[in-house]
Amino acid sequence: MRQVIAPLHLLKIAVVVLGVACGGMQQASAQVKLADKLAPSSLTAAPRKAEPRVIDSIVAVVNTDVITRQELDARVALVEARMRQQGAAMPLRSLLEKQILERMIVDRAQLQLAADSGIKIDDVMLDRAMARLAEQNKLSMQDFRNQLEREGTPYARFREEIREEITMQRIREREVDNKLQITESEVDNYIEAQKNAPQSQPEYNLAQILVRIPENASAEQIAARRARADEVAQQLRSGADFAKLAASYSDSIDALKGGELGWRTTDRLPQLFVDAVAQLNQGDLSAVVKSASGFHILKVVGKRTQSVLKGTSTAAAPAVEQTHARHILIKVNTIVTSAEALRKLTDLKQRLDNKAATFEELAKLYSNDLSASKGGDLGWIYPGDTVPEFERAMNLLKPGEVSAPIETPFGYHLIQVIERKNQDVSQERQRLTARQAIRERKLEEASQDWVRQLRDRAYVEYRLEEK
Repeated sequence: MRQVIAPLHLLKIAVVVLGVACGGMQQASAQVKLADKLAPSSLTAAPRKAEPRVIDSIVAVVNTDVITRQELDARVALVEARMRQQGAAMPLRSLLEKQILERMIVDRAQLQLAADSGIKIDDVMLDRAMARLAEQNKLSMQDFRNQLEREGTPYARFREEIREEITMQRIREREVDNKLQITESEVDNYIEAQKNAPQSQPEYNLAQILVRIPENASAEQIAARRARADEVAQQLRSGADFAKLAASYSDSIDALKGGELGWRTTDRLPQLFVDAVAQLNQGDLSAVVKSASGFHILKVVGKRTQSVLKGTSTAAAPAVEQTHARHILIKVNTIVTSAEALRKLTDLKQRLDNKAATFEELAKLYSNDLSASKGGDLGWIYPGDTVPEFERAMNLLKPGEVSAPIETPFGYHLIQVIERKNQDVSQERQRLTARQAIRERKLEEASQDWVRQLRDRAYVEYRLEEK
């Protein structure tokens, strides 16, 4: 494996070194020409050697890729600009630099895994994501672009950030979200607990500082990480700014946002967090608590009361329209472009219109979804169960009709509605709501654990001090 990786790795390093050498040779050549013009013709003094000029350098090696000084400086400048705009307390430049480099290492490892898995966000999908962002901010695309530029964020750089964010979201969905297991007994216990819960429950806006424990850590490593967490906790008790220390020391993915998790009800927080802050008021700090990911310090940024709908009675629940549908999915990746996926589904739609094949037959042959083995059958779908693009197209169809190819974040689909029904499904919906709440509670810790494992398994070589 090393013999295959090494040439790629050395090639990227050679490009940086070659840039340094070329810079030095160009500067030396310019000085020789200048000396020829100024020196008398009778003199033949040798020109002075030019000092090498470093164009760029490598600050970290991540598996088969490198992070350069220019990339790190650009990211640091961007984060500093955003923190100043938000009025956040600025950590020391050296601490912020190390924190951002670690974030870039984790991101790079995720992007490499996504690329190896064939996940690719093409320009068409990216353009639609950018349009949705502009729409959410109630701006036209041009106004959205102008606002970014006014805030000091180059539009092209922001666009690539969004591409990377979507790519990492896709790989996390595949590696974490889709692998979460929720048992029927967990759902039963959740519903029973909700029956006995008060009519209102606290909702928290928490911030966290996470001191990560490496995978397969020794007792000495765990003790060292605990000591680090205790040191940070002591600084906080002495009045240090939480957001500043989060940006300086936290290993959590939300570190550069001051560690804030946003408003969540207790049923959508890890139970460990709920227990740690149960007796705390706004502004209070928790003790250091340990999870599988590491040591956490929590701050109650905000606390309010949220009304809870029990859902224990089913008598007055309205009827809900359900749709029984199936689909054929062609995913877009490094092998299949958007144009090719669209062309393939257009051909399949024509075959269906000509009755040359059944939907079930074509789904089994061509669909890139787990439902392919069932002829693309997705079962009964409730409102909100699918992404908006899919649901809008599905709702326009009559039973038996097949849609034109439509695009979603998952790829391109042909959708067929089999039948619809309206019935009181409050009990079933109650279980679905419970399942979603349990999933959200588990997802936080599962995502942190997956990122930790991915980071610890990556080959990383630091060269940050080499400037």
